Amino acid sequence: MLDTVPAARPSPGLAVRCTRVLLSPWSRLSLLVAVLVGAATAMLLLEPQRLVTSGRLGELSGGATAVVLFGLAYGLCTVAFVPRPLLNLAAGALFGAQAGLAAALGGTVLGAGISFLLGRVLGQDALRTLVRGRWLRAADGQLSRHGFRSMLALRLFPGVPFAAANYCAAVSRMGYPAFLVATGLGSIPNTAAYVVAGSEASSPTSPAFLAAMGFIVLTGAGGAVVAWRRRHRLGG
Repeated sequence: MLDTVPAARPSPGLAVRCTRVLLSPWSRLSLLVAVLVGAATAMLLLEPQRLVTSGRLGELSGGATAVVLFGLAYGLCTVAFVPRPLLNLAAGALFGAQAGLAAALGGTVLGAGISFLLGRVLGQDALRTLVRGRWLRAADGQLSRHGFRSMLALRLFPGVPFAAANYCAAVSRMGYPAFLVATGLGSIPNTAAYVVAGSEASSPTSPAFLAAMGFIVLTGAGGAVVAWRRRHRLGG
């Protein structure tokens, strides 16, 4: 019997190799960086927050439609790194405390959800290979095992940047529903304080305005103290 030599496997075509490169973790991470840089650049050049804070959305339509449009614009602005306190104040000034809080919370959850999906789809595979430090591994483990309560605590703590919490959660193995629910619940106190302050800005001596500003100052000071103590311990 003649020995049979197995046929050589054909090498993948150029299209297949290009697809593999484009879908590789580091290529997707590069795309994520490009998207975020583009969003930040658009915010600086086009200043979309002015549309949100100027009241033009209310001129385009009234009532519930304006609130919904504001929430959508709010979410997109947070993805582009527009500071949430500014948007929260605008929500209160434009729509009052109740409708403004609904618009701000809806925009908060929308922006967080978009950022989480971008980080999970484009950045998780590459960034997880960089989670090597002791504190990074501890944070990743906490978010992966106790995602809901960890994210709830991060949202309640005023010193944690909004975008940083979004992408840290995306890199971890935290579930999407738990992330959204914890974001919505944990963002209520601080968001409500800014919205009430915005709705009462024309009456700076009113009890509601003073209470809202007092809450903002106290929570900000408390967050600064906690952050300083943690940094001091790490330095020691």
